[in-house]
Amino acid sequence: MKQKIISALFLLFAYSIYPQPVSTHSCCQEQSGFELVDKVIEDGIADTAFPGAVLLILKDNKIIYENAYGHYTYDQNSPEVSVNTIFDLASVSKVIATTTAVMLCYDRGLFKLDDLVAKYIPEFSQHEKGHIRIKNLLLHNSGLPSWKKFYELYDNPDDVLKDIYASSLEYPTGTKMLYSDLGMITMGKIIEKVTGKSLDKFCRDEIFIPLEMKNTGYNPAPEIKNSIAPTELDNYWRNRQLQGEVHDETAFLLGGVAGHAGLFSTASDLSKILQMLLNKGEYKGRIFIKPETIAFFTRKYSSLSSRALGWDTKSVEGSSAGRFFGGNSFGHTGYTGTSVWADPSRNLAVIFLTNRVYPTRNNVKIAKVRPALHDAVINAVEN
Repeated sequence: MKQKIISALFLLFAYSIYPQPVSTHSCCQEQSGFELVDKVIEDGIADTAFPGAVLLILKDNKIIYENAYGHYTYDQNSPEVSVNTIFDLASVSKVIATTTAVMLCYDRGLFKLDDLVAKYIPEFSQHEKGHIRIKNLLLHNSGLPSWKKFYELYDNPDDVLKDIYASSLEYPTGTKMLYSDLGMITMGKIIEKVTGKSLDKFCRDEIFIPLEMKNTGYNPAPEIKNSIAPTELDNYWRNRQLQGEVHDETAFLLGGVAGHAGLFSTASDLSKILQMLLNKGEYKGRIFIKPETIAFFTRKYSSLSSRALGWDTKSVEGSSAGRFFGGNSFGHTGYTGTSVWADPSRNLAVIFLTNRVYPTRNNVKIAKVRPALHDAVINAVEN
C-alpha cells in the first residue's frame, strides 16, 4: 500500500505541469486505478498537444481499459471523439499492414529476406542499388533517402515510383539506420509482385477480414467520413481540411495505398492484430503467422539501432513507450499522432490514437505525452 501511495504521488507531481483537464468521453464505466492514465491524456488535450484521442489497453487476452477523450477539433462544438472513431494511422501502417503482409509472404515462401530487391523490381538496381536486399528495406538501413517532397515534383504515381527506383544511396547499405518511407513504399510493391494483388486487397483478404477488423482499410468510403478524425488544415498543397483522405502527401499521390502510410483504423480493430502478435500468431483458434516468424520480426536486429524487421523496439532512453516497458517490447508511431506498443513479457499492448497534426503538423507536444502515458499505464496495471 505504501508503495502504491508513493507511486501515485510521484505521477501526480510529474503530470502537474499540465493545465487542468478537459472532459472525458468514455465508452464504459470508469475503472478504478486508471485516473492518472486519463489525466495524462486530458492534460495533453488542455495543453493543445492534440484535440482528441482514444486509448485502449489490452492485457492477458482481454481489453482491460478503453476510453475516448476530447473532440475532433479544438472547437468544443465539433463532434466528440468516441471509442469507435477512425484515425489516419500514418506510419503505423508500416507495421499493421505492410510488415504483417511481409510475415505472411515470408511464411508462405513467396520470398526470402536475403532476396535482392532487384529480383522483383529490376529497375530498382539503378545507381548501384542492385545489392540491396529485402531485409534492408525492413531494417531501414538500405541507404535510401528518408523521404522526398514528391508532391512538389509530380502529379501521378508512376513518376513517383520511377523516382524512388532511380534514387541514389545516401550512405553505404547496412552501415547505419535512416528511417525511410521510400524503402517501405518499395516493400509494398514487392508484396504486390509476389501475391498478384494490390497491397490494400491483399491486406483486406488475408489480414483485416480474417481478424474481423471491420473498420480498417485504405481509402475510406465517403459515407463514413464523419466517423473519421480530421487531420491537418492543408494550406500548402490540397488547400482543404483533410478528413477521410490520407494525410501523407506521397501516399495520396500513390492513390491512397502505399507501403509506408495510408491505413485507417480504430483502436478496437488494432487490438485484434496486437492480440494475435502477443499470442504468437494465433487468434480465435486460427494460426495466422508462425510463432518463430513473429519472434524473429519483433526482436532488435543488431546493435546499430533499435530497429527490428519492420517494427521498432524499445530504446534504452527516450522511447515513446516510456521507462517501464520491457526490453523485448515492440511498437511503432505514426506522424499523425498514433502509436502501438506491445510488451510480451507482460502480455500487454497499448494503443494510443490521436490527431495531433490538427490543425498543423508543427505541433510536437505529443512527444512528452507518449512516454508519460505509457509510464502511467504500467503504474495502473501493476500497482
